[in-house]
Amino acid sequence: METESQHAPGVHYLIELSEVPREFLVDAHLLERTLEGCARRGGAQVIQTLLHQYSPQGLSGVVIIAESHLAVHTWPELDYAAVDIFTCGKEEIAEAIYQQILKAFTPRKYALKKLSRGPQALRNREAEP
Repeated sequence: METESQHAPGVHYLIELSEVPREFLVDAHLLERTLEGCARRGGAQVIQTLLHQYSPQGLSGVVIIAESHLAVHTWPELDYAAVDIFTCGKEEIAEAIYQQILKAFTPRKYALKKLSRGPQALRNREAEP
């Protein structure tokens, strides 16, 4: 898939993870350690992490990295997690974090969509009132 990341202020990876081991979907401390580890091994500098545990289940959170952020939302009842990776001008870091996430979460199924972020992504479209 072609992206314009070489010319973009950023790249955004949207990752769908299915049939993920349950502990990643329900254990906030494990999820925090795992995401921070993936970010660091991918070459990012972790600034701060915030996770929220829902009742009766599910987690949402964000890992702020010097390069931008990672976000996660889990649905344990579906064995599913959605992860976003956004890096400013550094697609190689987003790609490395993505590879680390696949290794750590060991999903049986996954999908990736890459988006370029920045003014060029607008393709000269004017805002509608």
